[in-house]
Amino acid sequence: MPNERYFSVVFTIFFLAWTQAYAGESLHAAGSTTVMPIVSDAATAYHKAHPDITITVSGGGSGVGIASMIQATAQIGMASRNTTPEEQAKLDGKVDNIVIARDAVAVVVSKAVYLGGVTHLSLAQIADIYRGKTNNWKQLGGPNSKILAIDKEASRGTRHVFAEAVLGNAHARAPGASLIAGSNNEEQAIVARSNQAIGMLSNAWLNDRVRGIAVDVDGRGIRPTIAHIRDGSYPISRGLHVLLPKNASPAARDFVDFLLSAKGQAIVKKIGYLPVR
Repeated sequence: MPNERYFSVVFTIFFLAWTQAYAGESLHAAGSTTVMPIVSDAATAYHKAHPDITITVSGGGSGVGIASMIQATAQIGMASRNTTPEEQAKLDGKVDNIVIARDAVAVVVSKAVYLGGVTHLSLAQIADIYRGKTNNWKQLGGPNSKILAIDKEASRGTRHVFAEAVLGNAHARAPGASLIAGSNNEEQAIVARSNQAIGMLSNAWLNDRVRGIAVDVDGRGIRPTIAHIRDGSYPISRGLHVLLPKNASPAARDFVDFLLSAKGQAIVKKIGYLPVR
């Protein structure tokens, strides 16, 4: 009959195996730079409560976040757009797509353009800029200066949502654009340094030098505010997603639960997005 020493050895082996499997786990979240501030701040808060869990967060765009799930190169994906049918087919029902916040894709202009009189535009006017049909702010009631239209990389969720709403196709070309930006930080900096720029950014990235203009809808200018995201009146709004494999580890699933908890949703609000709970 097994003695106490036998049970002690078995328990020690089991405990070591369990700690190797679950203690000191490292998670990697990759993808959207719009979602990244939420996940980064939440990762810091979560690590304080769970010091054995380390979460690294990297950007690259929504396309990178979705690809990381398809290729199994990260434990959590971040996306600021819906997956396409082609991406969904590759994911093959193996990933949960969870909306953790909502935001607006703001049409942004340089401070000088805004103060020069361009405070609102219709979707058709914005489309004409990106199609190269309108190239001077004077044509839109603004200063007599050439328009610097900034596009985003094709992999970016913000670009996908903007192009779908403004140009009618998420993959539409924008021949009127002079520059292509990557991250939100990069585009924000370009608009802030210019006196003649227009671009696309999440509403949380607006500041004094990067102004969000109203979009005209049925004769009414709708600004990219939390109130207009909530009531659905702003025409370029979206969900912010995390992608979680169905076979995710308990730690990864618990972290996503934290994002949806009261503390996680308080982080969403603090950053400037609309909580979903």
